[in-house]
Amino acid sequence: MTDSSKTLDVKRFIDAQRFSPYQWLILVVCFLTIAIDTYDAFAVGFVVPVLIQEWHLDKAVFGPVMSASIFGMAIGALLAGPLFDRTTPKTVMVASMVMFGLCSLGSTFAGTPLSLGIWRFLTGIGIGAAVPGATTLVYEYAPARRSGLLVNTMACGGMLGAAACGMTAGMLIPAYGWKSLFMVGAVIPIMLAAVVHFTMPEPLRFMVMRQWPADRIAAVLRRIAPAHDFEGVRFAFSEEQAKSAGTGMAVMLTKPLCTGTLALWVTYFAGTFAYYLLMGWMPTLIQESGATLRQATLATSLLALGGIIGAFCVGWLMDRFERNSVVALAFAVGGVSVWLIGQQAHNPVWLTASIIVAGMGLNGAMFSMGALAAAFYPTHGRSSGIAWMYGIGRIGGILGPITGGILLRTNGAEAFFAVVATTILIPTLALWAKRWAQSGVREQQTLQDDVKAG
Repeated sequence: MTDSSKTLDVKRFIDAQRFSPYQWLILVVCFLTIAIDTYDAFAVGFVVPVLIQEWHLDKAVFGPVMSASIFGMAIGALLAGPLFDRTTPKTVMVASMVMFGLCSLGSTFAGTPLSLGIWRFLTGIGIGAAVPGATTLVYEYAPARRSGLLVNTMACGGMLGAAACGMTAGMLIPAYGWKSLFMVGAVIPIMLAAVVHFTMPEPLRFMVMRQWPADRIAAVLRRIAPAHDFEGVRFAFSEEQAKSAGTGMAVMLTKPLCTGTLALWVTYFAGTFAYYLLMGWMPTLIQESGATLRQATLATSLLALGGIIGAFCVGWLMDRFERNSVVALAFAVGGVSVWLIGQQAHNPVWLTASIIVAGMGLNGAMFSMGALAAAFYPTHGRSSGIAWMYGIGRIGGILGPITGGILLRTNGAEAFFAVVATTILIPTLALWAKRWAQSGVREQQTLQDDVKAG
């Protein structure tokens, strides 16, 4: 029989340690993974203007091409859930990175919009499957006191990837042609996949839950705390929901988690819908209000800048206050600010302030959804739960720009921003419902524990 004094709770152990160089390495590698994911997702947008001229086609032909990668990301995230249950999060992460790297290479052989669209769809599947694994890995190795901030920091890699894609396109396409942008998007993820394979661990609680050999778990922990003695230690983790049966969808739709799961899906769907709707049409609307193209582009960039600030602020607050309430409040701030954008179109000072605050609220909340989902699901459903949330949300990203075109044909700019603002407020209600459901589950669990104790 194992001595109980030699049992070590891996989560509590991580929480008690200083943030080690190895944990920094995990954060940096996952940050770069998100960055190259976003690079590959955005690359087609910089290539299309060149292809319109080279292939002598109308720009409308490329609409489905640009939507193909978003659709692929939705499918990839949904497929990743069952794969996490059958393999391991790191395996799915590595395989998906190799996949979207090879498919980015395949994009260089496209000669028609149809073939390019197929390659971008396949690239999107790889991108969609990689993100949940990276989110899970960072969350599992983050101390509880910093988990929200660290997961949000990782998510900011998307902004780096988008900026890097734009700068790379500006340097490479004029000199080497459009294929060079896809070549970079092919080489880097495959190289990074090798780094993940050889240097990154599996999620710690996942290894304990699957009853991996103690020496393999100890080897990972020694990289975090080299001075600690793990000889003869039995590894475990305390998690209220660890006792529940099943994996993946079976976990997500259990009675204690069902309401929260639906709330996360509604929240991410509505948030992604609003984000793509806003990012897709705001430059056009601001330009139509009298601004120059440069001013409209700068205004849209301020939305992204506000998102980076918001990600750090919301992440910091999530580690100190009730997570659902913090993210719900961020969505509410974003919704009100988007409505103000529609009211302040001719007032540059207030328009700029409204755009920055809207970015802080909407983008900051969206960046925080990975951390919120990771904290909600137990270990054996975490990767699948995150993947399904991302997958459902991507569908909103597909519908957003389409809805924007319909709105602008039938209504004015003020009505457009009012609809976007209302959509952003839906997550606020959904997350409050999630908080209420979680409170009810905790009260029921406490009552059951009291009955057992009595």
